[in-house]
Amino acid sequence: MPLPPAYALVATDLDGTLLRGDATVSPRTRAALDLATAAGARHLVATGRPVPAVRELFAALGYRGLAVCGQGTQVYDAGTGRMIRAVGLDREAAATALGKIEAQVGQVFAAVDQDGIDGETLIEPGFPMPRPPLSARRTRHRDELWAAPVIKVLIRHPELDDDALAAAAHAAVGDLATVTLSGPGTVELQPYGIDKGAGIAVVAEHLGLDPATAIAFGDMPNDLPMFRRCRYGVAMADAHPLLRTAADEVTLSHEDDGVAVVLERVFGRPGQRVATARLTT
Repeated sequence: MPLPPAYALVATDLDGTLLRGDATVSPRTRAALDLATAAGARHLVATGRPVPAVRELFAALGYRGLAVCGQGTQVYDAGTGRMIRAVGLDREAAATALGKIEAQVGQVFAAVDQDGIDGETLIEPGFPMPRPPLSARRTRHRDELWAAPVIKVLIRHPELDDDALAAAAHAAVGDLATVTLSGPGTVELQPYGIDKGAGIAVVAEHLGLDPATAIAFGDMPNDLPMFRRCRYGVAMADAHPLLRTAADEVTLSHEDDGVAVVLERVFGRPGQRVATARLTT
């Protein structure tokens, strides 16, 4: 009887983790994911991007698995194009949360990701346009952000850095929303209690797996809930300090096949397992 895989689930963030700077997956990393799949593991993408911002990318990558999107607000089947679960952010609570944040730090600029497979990203005046391949539509007033159901709000401050803004937002909003720092210039508000870890729990239940059988890869604080939910967390070499501290292991960067380095060790030979000691590469 073949040995069970070292991990039943391989959860990878996209930007700064699985993807190189040119939004591709290296041949070595593809081969390492194939090793994991051949051993019986399932690959799961877990990203802060909403579904509309990843559908074309998944098609280009040939990814047909399940995906946790929108910081855990959406669980999407890339193979069938079907939304398995979506959790919306109450728009009144979101507007109240923004007001509380601005009472603490002054004016912020906001954007929203709308709910649904075809939802848009809307940005108010003052919020910078996202860099391609991401896209957004500018509104004339903040009130227009709430015209349709949303899954999360993105905020920017003209002076505070990301860590300071995230800390201030967390202190201000209480249980109105979950505050997440997911990338440079990306502080977000999503439904309270919803994060990547919650999304992974939904996927694991859908697949009949225990999240404790998962190995997770990430680079930003929004990956912390994923690390807490999974058995083993691997941070990229250039990850945010908070994630590096929380990780069981620090691997090479996303440009240097950091995901592949670990997966080759775990799945490259039958019966091989990850050592429990913390490693820094």
